[in-house]
Amino acid sequence: MSGLEHRLADDKALRDAALALFKADLALVRADLAERGIGARVADRLGESAMDIVDEGIDYAEENKGKVAAGVAALVLWFARRPILEALGRLIGSDEDDAEPREADSRSEHE
Repeated sequence: MSGLEHRLADDKALRDAALALFKADLALVRADLAERGIGARVADRLGESAMDIVDEGIDYAEENKGKVAAGVAALVLWFARRPILEALGRLIGSDEDDAEPREADSRSEHE
């Protein structure tokens, strides 16, 4: 047997071994999928990812308490801006709000 034939035989043996390994892996994956479907796997993977994100968020919040507190305060102020502005208007005694209804009343009387 020449060197080329010997190398060809070795390459074929390696190819056959790789194909056998691939088929064994494929059989294992198919058996695993039959045991637990794709939907369950996706749900598990998403659950794990969500928990990783929550853990990272907690770590960030613990390291940056001031920034997180400022962000929460900004959100609270944003959502409560109308009641806060109305309360400030009442405290200051804004005459603009009182003047507008009086002008509208005087217009309706003249018509």
